Amino acid sequence: MKALILAATVAAVALLSASSAEAKGCIKGAIVGGVAGHYAGHHGVLGAAAGCLVGRHRANEQERQQDQQQTQGQQPQGQANGQGKL
Repeated sequence: MKALILAATVAAVALLSASSAEAKGCIKGAIVGGVAGHYAGHHGVLGAAAGCLVGRHRANEQERQQDQQQTQGQQPQGQANGQGKL
């Protein structure tokens, strides 16, 4: 019963404290981290916090990679490798 209350509390705090743009990856990471922390020594809150940080980091990293791929696809052919006109 404690695990259910803990998971509900963590999910509620994660939903209320972060806006939709900042919550990208945090909620999923918090859930996974909370469960893993609970089973690894009853440290669900610590696991949820760490999972949120890792999830946000990975989401930001993935977004940066997608932005780089989009900008590389939009550059003209000759200027992509530094051979532009002077």
